[in-house]
Amino acid sequence: MPNLRISEAAALLGVSDDTVRRWIDQGRLPAVQLDSGRKGVDGRDLAEFAKRLADSAEPGTTVAASARNRMRGIVTRVVKDVVMAQVEMQAGPFRIVSLMSREAADELGLEVGSVAVASIKSTHVVVEIPEG
Repeated sequence: MPNLRISEAAALLGVSDDTVRRWIDQGRLPAVQLDSGRKGVDGRDLAEFAKRLADSAEPGTTVAASARNRMRGIVTRVVKDVVMAQVEMQAGPFRIVSLMSREAADELGLEVGSVAVASIKSTHVVVEIPEG
């Protein structure tokens, strides 16, 4: 498993470098020594930590859902017409775009700056491996 720099781990988790360093110092996230002599994070440890972090997210009002992939983020753009709405949000390093009825967007009160959670069904996700 590859080792990651603290800045890479922070980008993947959608937090600051300082937050990752704090988690390491608190013993919440194990650190490894990189070839450069600096602290880093083992990829497998980061994956496990990310799962625990997602499981401990602030509770919302959702009682139950079949979607297992939930990403908390902030709404960055809302475009509405008579029938549909396109809602863009940023969840850590990820840009998520959702098409929904205008009625749903209005009922949720979605506007730029709203905190929202994107629930993604695994049957509609494409997994890719980045180059490099």
